[in-house]
Amino acid sequence: MWFVFAVAAASCFGLRGILYHWTSQRPIDRNLLLLGVYLSGTLITVTGNLFIQQSWSTGALFGILMGLFSFIANASMYRGYAVGKASIVALFTGLPPLVVMIVAFVLWREELTAWQFTAFFIVLSGLILIKYSQDLKLNQLKGVQWGVLTMLFFGFTDVSVKQATLSGAATLPILTVMFLTGSVLFGTSWAINKSKRAASSNEEDSPNNWTMKRTIGWGMIVGITNAVGMLLIFPAFRDGITGIVSAIVAMNVAFVILYARFYLKENWNKREITGLSMAFVGILILRIAS
Repeated sequence: MWFVFAVAAASCFGLRGILYHWTSQRPIDRNLLLLGVYLSGTLITVTGNLFIQQSWSTGALFGILMGLFSFIANASMYRGYAVGKASIVALFTGLPPLVVMIVAFVLWREELTAWQFTAFFIVLSGLILIKYSQDLKLNQLKGVQWGVLTMLFFGFTDVSVKQATLSGAATLPILTVMFLTGSVLFGTSWAINKSKRAASSNEEDSPNNWTMKRTIGWGMIVGITNAVGMLLIFPAFRDGITGIVSAIVAMNVAFVILYARFYLKENWNKREITGLSMAFVGILILRIAS
């Protein structure tokens, strides 16, 4: 059953990635949008717990770490989609299992198999090909940098989820703390940036910019995919093996890459195709061998 939860979570996160990319191409305040995403998650988990009434414990405090790591990961992914190639940034969202395996070895002594090491080098080789593609421009390199941050902190988020399940804490209280933490962080970031713009007299009220109400409202709609994905990932991590669950969930990259190729009509040169293919094969090996 945990496998079904993991696949369903991957689908939700894939849809979230597509919506993030679509929104990142609009004149919209990133922090305000992501504030809406996390407010949506907070409302969903708080409302759910009013009916289910899961008990609170000190383990719910892991939600603070999850909120911090998720804050950095989501902000980095959104920024990467805004400045780089969607397919390349999406690729990095499929690589957190590499981070998870390394951290899991350090924390819980989960050893890597020969196949996992093989997958690591296949993925690494693919990334090198992508990075040194002749058609990769400076703004796409920026996307790669944001993609690396996305990879690291989504990996740290997965590790925090696993540790939270090991603590025995209930799902909804942990997620409530996580989404509330993210809401505070994105709200603070928005307020700071707004103050800086006002101080420098660069506050723009262009008719092309989305209003505050519209931005938060759309963020709350996008937040449904994020909240449902997190609700699904908890039972998957609770009952499944850390590396396998993380690798399956990371397959959400397929949704965004296909969206980039067939909807956005992104052109790939031979080196990028080879690099993407190698990295994707590496992720598949991780899924099978973890």
